[in-house]
Parts: sequence; C-alpha cells; structure tokens
Amino acid sequence: MSVLVLVLAVSAASCLGFGFVLQQNAAQRAPLNDFLSPRLLLDLMRVPRWLGGIALMVAGMVLGAIALGQGEISLVEPLLATNLLFAMALSRHQTKQSLGRQGWAGLLLLAGGVTAFIVAGEPRGGTAVADPFRHWLIIGAMIGLALLLTTYAKRSRLVAGPALLAVAAGLLYGVQDALTRVSGQRFSSGGLVELLTGWQPYAVLALGVTGLVLVQSAFETASLRMSLPALTAAQPLAGIICGVGFLGDRLRTDTGALVWEAAGLAAVVVGIVLLGLHPAMPCGTPERPARSRNLQPS
Repeated sequence: MSVLVLVLAVSAASCLGFGFVLQQNAAQRAPLNDFLSPRLLLDLMRVPRWLGGIALMVAGMVLGAIALGQGEISLVEPLLATNLLFAMALSRHQTKQSLGRQGWAGLLLLAGGVTAFIVAGEPRGGTAVADPFRHWLIIGAMIGLALLLTTYAKRSRLVAGPALLAVAAGLLYGVQDALTRVSGQRFSSGGLVELLTGWQPYAVLALGVTGLVLVQSAFETASLRMSLPALTAAQPLAGIICGVGFLGDRLRTDTGALVWEAAGLAAVVVGIVLLGLHPAMPCGTPERPARSRNLQPS
C-alpha cells in the first residue's frame, strides 16, 4: 500500500467525519417542510456551523479524489469508511461519553475489518472494462436502488426514512467516487479539454448535490445514530462494486482470500453499526415546528 494513498485517504476520512457531525448539529434545527427539498440547502447556508461542516466535507472530498487518483477505489473506499472514527471522536467531545466496551468493540471491528479486507484482497489496478453497457448497468443499478430507497423514505420519513436516505446517499457517493476516478484519468490523459468533453465530471457534480440533499434531509429528521452508520457502510460497498465491476480493480479470488475479504467487510459493517449506536453519538433532535421556522446561526 502506498503511504501517500494511506495518508490522503485517512486525512479525507477525518475531514468527512468532523464535517458530518457539524452538519448534523445544524441540520437537525432546520424546518421539517424542507425535507428532500433543495430549499433545505439554502436555509442551512445561513448557519456558520453548517458552512464549517461543508468546508470540511469538501476538503475531505478533494483529498479523497486525490487518493483515488493515486490508488485503486477498492483500496481507498474502505479507508474512507474510517470517517466514523473521527465523527465518534468529535461526538465524544460534545457528549462527554466514554468509549466503553461497545465503543472499543466497534473501533476494533472497523479498523480490523478494513485491515483484513486490504491485506487479504491486495487491491491492485487493472484494465478498465471498455463495454459501456457494463458501466451503465452497474451505475444504473446503484442510482435506481437509491431512487427506490428515497421513495420509501418519503413515506416513512420520521421512522425508517433517515436510514434509507443515508443508504441512498451512500450509494450515490460510491458511484461519485468511481466517476471521480474516471474524471481524473481523463484529465491526466488529455488535460482540461478531455475532462470537460466527457459526461463524467457533470455526473460527479449532479451526484454530489443530490447526495448532499439526501444526507441533510436524513440529518434533519433524525440523529447521527440513525443516519451516519448507514451512509458510512453503503458508500464503500458501492465504490468497491464499481471499482471491481467496471474500473478494472482486481482483488484476490482464491477461496481463503475471498473468505477473509467477506469477513473483513462484514466486520466493517458491524463496527460501523456499533459505533453509530454508541451513546456518544447525539441521539435526539430539538423540538421545532413541522412547518417553518427561521434557523438561528450557531
């Protein structure tokens, strides 16, 4: 594993984790009638805490994009999943909760699962699949599933809705990461003209804005316990599927390696859930009118 990729990916994860906590702190005070509306972003732009969280998220996405340009998406995505560790650190500072058995178990499972997947799978680059049908099949499946989850989330927005929206956003962010890597390759091969004449950078922007609306709507209607674990688990899984499916990433496929890769991913998901449900994660939302109110800057 390249030390540069490791440093970039972990730095990106730290920015994302801190940024998500700040965003949720602000979004939970937004009016509920902004649910799944771009107006939600306009309201939140008046809140300094949210802007700080967005700045950190953008920094994390930039660092993640650089990491994706230097390493395989199947390597970078599991490292980005450690953003929950940094979110936990900031939440612990806010709530003054200790880690306890649950926290340590989640931390060890998440870190150990990422390590097991990378060591067993030995992610490496290969030749990208040229068949556009395979590209669109995988991307279409991810986006279609995200749309389906969003539809169900609208029907139960205060029950299972936040978790469904977070999974949908994670799927979109995974596809966005894959297309970010493709955009970087186009830029490296042909410069700005080659980049801007392809559809990928515009899709990256559209997926980013759509994912942002979904995430903020999830943060608006529930605590981090309901949304961040689902988001953190879905994104690397979607990214790995895209990486292996059409970007040419290669993993070891012997029986022993596959067992450890599956076990590593399962440990990552369980660790994410344990950390997300930890008492250190904010668990409540303040009372606010369901129709409209002015956000107070904080």
